[in-house]
Amino acid sequence: MADEKIASIPSGFANDNALVSTVRNTYLSFLERRDALSLSNPGTFENINREVQRDVFLNNFMFTGLRAEWNKPISNNPIFQLSHQLSMGAQGMSPYTFSALYGSSKVFLQGTMESDGSLVARSNYRWNDSLITKTNAQIQSGQSMLSIENDFSGKDFTASLKGMNPSFIEGGLKGIFIASYLQSVTPSLALGLEAVWQRVAMNSSPEALLSYGARYKGPDWIASLQLQTEGPQGSVISSSYWRKLTDKVSVGTDLSLQFAPGLSGPGGVMGGSLQKEGSASAGAKYEFRASTFRAQVDSKGRLSCLLEKTILPAVRVTFAGEMDHLKQQAKVGVGVSVEAMSEDLMEQAEKGGVQAPSVPF
Repeated sequence: MADEKIASIPSGFANDNALVSTVRNTYLSFLERRDALSLSNPGTFENINREVQRDVFLNNFMFTGLRAEWNKPISNNPIFQLSHQLSMGAQGMSPYTFSALYGSSKVFLQGTMESDGSLVARSNYRWNDSLITKTNAQIQSGQSMLSIENDFSGKDFTASLKGMNPSFIEGGLKGIFIASYLQSVTPSLALGLEAVWQRVAMNSSPEALLSYGARYKGPDWIASLQLQTEGPQGSVISSSYWRKLTDKVSVGTDLSLQFAPGLSGPGGVMGGSLQKEGSASAGAKYEFRASTFRAQVDSKGRLSCLLEKTILPAVRVTFAGEMDHLKQQAKVGVGVSVEAMSEDLMEQAEKGGVQAPSVPF
């Protein structure tokens, strides 16, 4: 593989030129040592703590009120599915939501329309095994948002470039632009950084942020550390720890510390004592034969839990609850999800005749 990368260099010229020969030999030695480490892809910088935030914690699962969902699979390959959702008393959710999903080995399309007129459209396209382009468009309450992201996954690294509401029509560049890179340096350790540049309007000054991250993977545990520098506004340090206790039980913790300069003087001039603010969260996930239970507690006095129970192969019931001891508030959510699969699709799934495609989610 290393020989192919330098095949374009004429051998006679490389042998006669000492500088080129030294550079080539050094590069070949680096590639050989890199391949000998058998490094794996560490994922994206955005998901550096994905085991804690996306799997154990309730951030993506919590809801309140009553919710009923009806899913209708049309096809298994390519994947095509329709969904109807009704909700009552749920915060931030529309009374009715219609969704359609399509997925193949190269394309992923999803559209969602709510009863209040909000529209969300997602599109992912896999150019090859390494490059995926993701597009997300939203129209909600008279406001619109467009984001375009490109993820390039190498053998032992991932590079991403994302733009949110990019615009040139006002005589200059504005929007939010994020570039990140995460590289495996050993079989267990990955290091990366993320740069953010944003300008809300042309009459405002642009702002830039820089974040550093590290991820270490042990035999049955994963730890991550992030440092976000915000210039004069201070900095934020975040750490997370995930551990798999058994095949059915996993736990996770997250700690965040924010440091910002205080205000002093009658005019509120920067330069006072350093202000510190922190938060901590801990959660657990239990997987049973036909159910999954998640629980989470944080330093702000909130205790949350969520139980997903499969009653029948096509029926799932979800119970969610949250208690805020400091505010003396409680929230409860109950949901039912039904999957109305046709007999032909059920027979195909049981026989294993149709394999689902590898969709670029």
